[in-house]
Amino acid sequence: MSAIAFPVPDAGILARRESIIAGLTGLVAPDALITSDDERRPYETDALTAYRRMPLAVVLPSTTQEVAAVLRYCLEQGVPVIPRGSGTSLSGGAIPQEDAVVIGVAKMNRILEIDYANRTAKVQAGVTNLAVTDAVSAEGFFYAPDPSSQLACSIGGNIGMNSGGAHCLKYGVTTNNVLGVTMVMLDGSIVEIGGGHLDSPGYDLLGLINGSEGQLGIITEATVRILRSSEGARPVLFGFPTSEQAGAAVAAIIGAGIIPVAMEFMDKPAIEICEAFAKAGYPMDCGALLIIEVEGSDEEMDAQLARIVAIAREHGVTTVKESKSAMEAAAIWKGRKSAFGATGRIADYICMDGTIPTGQLPHVLRRMDEIVKSYGLRVANVFHAGDGNLHPLILYNCNDPVEAQKAEDAGMDILKLCVEVGGCLTGEHGVGIEKRDLMTFQFNEADLAQQMRVRAVFDERWLLNPAKVFPLEGRIPA
Repeated sequence: MSAIAFPVPDAGILARRESIIAGLTGLVAPDALITSDDERRPYETDALTAYRRMPLAVVLPSTTQEVAAVLRYCLEQGVPVIPRGSGTSLSGGAIPQEDAVVIGVAKMNRILEIDYANRTAKVQAGVTNLAVTDAVSAEGFFYAPDPSSQLACSIGGNIGMNSGGAHCLKYGVTTNNVLGVTMVMLDGSIVEIGGGHLDSPGYDLLGLINGSEGQLGIITEATVRILRSSEGARPVLFGFPTSEQAGAAVAAIIGAGIIPVAMEFMDKPAIEICEAFAKAGYPMDCGALLIIEVEGSDEEMDAQLARIVAIAREHGVTTVKESKSAMEAAAIWKGRKSAFGATGRIADYICMDGTIPTGQLPHVLRRMDEIVKSYGLRVANVFHAGDGNLHPLILYNCNDPVEAQKAEDAGMDILKLCVEVGGCLTGEHGVGIEKRDLMTFQFNEADLAQQMRVRAVFDERWLLNPAKVFPLEGRIPA
């Protein structure tokens, strides 16, 4: 029995499955409708693989108009819809339910327009994150948000979860880098919100859509910022005896008004896991590691690094290792970007996503270790230290139901700790199903009711990604 509850499937929809599929058949190309058990199975889960549900059917439209036709039909039939990007959600945001149709944007993977003069790119929602940078890098540009899954994750999914990444300390997360979207509403109407300009009059609907987890509509196109690449960039490894000292150094650097382009944290278990996989040259004799990247001219980087090194020495740094070549820099980031995959080679894990004030890092790192040990489990910490976005990887055996429950309980305790110290439940992974039932821990009844009223304006029947974000009990209509 799953620890996280799902809505009971609608028996009437299940009984009408064949007729619903027949209606979908005329809306998209034959190869865009997936109905067999074997072909639906890859869509029964996402990166939160502990939970699985076989969807009623899967539709992979190629155009905005096809998305509109499918949504309009699903509304007419009263069928829930699960929007899906690349399925890399770590919070279960794309896990379906048995009476729902999955609408995936994987076939909508074209870059439509690049405007270097105005520093924008217009892309379809299925374009992968890294593909945007790849398309503009020859001209000296890049797309700033860079989740660890950037090779696979889609722009549409990034918008749904308001994804971040290592370099978002300086450049911001997805909401800071999206200028406009094309979104299809549940009734099939197509709306354009924002655009190629820097700001829009009226309500900030774009801010509302970023992080809405597919509950307000389905994004089919987006206009994103592209930025000029810096003159130079230099990642530096800082080794500390303990996690608490590394955390204190992070707080001191940010407190001094220094904003590097990235500041990543690894504790000893994470260092060992990533070094064994990537051979990045991480120092193995320290208890915690910071990867701090600065950018600019050589003079600018030297000046900023001198200030950072001075603060690090005040907090007991034992190793300072600068990358000496592009190859070394790439290896350093390969180790960090591969952390989740490398950890998966040695154990099953749950990756949490709480965010805290940076001044609380030493205390929270100590308490996280105590929490996980109290359950008899291990944890590897690798996260975005500069903005306090924690990613503890709680290691367990997924074939042991008792351990699996302990891992989930430890994760919930960590998220509660984040809220208790003034942080929040999620930084970039979204709420999904994973944190849904903890929303009452962060928000009171009035807070949640107001959020649900806004959501219900877009979808009064709660058909769009209905099992996610808000607790199943106490939902209110428009």
